[in-house]
Amino acid sequence: MENIIINQSVAILCDGNNIERSIHSESKSKNTMINFDTLIPKLLNGRGLNRLLYFREGKAISSKFAERLHENYYGSVIPCHKSADIPLSIKATQLASKVDTIIIMSGDSDFVELVHHLKAEGVRVEIAAVKSTTAQVLIEDADHFHEITNEDWFVYKAPKK
Repeated sequence: MENIIINQSVAILCDGNNIERSIHSESKSKNTMINFDTLIPKLLNGRGLNRLLYFREGKAISSKFAERLHENYYGSVIPCHKSADIPLSIKATQLASKVDTIIIMSGDSDFVELVHHLKAEGVRVEIAAVKSTTAQVLIEDADHFHEITNEDWFVYKAPKK
């Protein structure tokens, strides 16, 4: 039996506010940030990244963060008027025919209907989130759950002046 390499195309859609709140409550620090350099390769596990979109409510998006996402992963930060739920769901639906797998980075049970819809369209749906703040129904309905742990974040220390 020869080895067959399956080239899967993956889109990662991150509900920034949800993930940030989750890691802040777990780490007990407001300065905790996701370490995409360790998390993304772990989530992809050898699969190809089609795109990475970080949905963020509010104006306070670090331009350095946006630049790093773009340089390292051709990712983009998408500012949202209110919550990320609707823009993320629309984008996921648009990408459904273009990728094999969609990884939703959020523990929000609001995404359960989206998970059902995407799976019905033939897309593999994975959830990446902090387990203690993730809706159980989301974990159960996804094809796979990636637990985000303290190995996947770091505490940002502002440079001393």
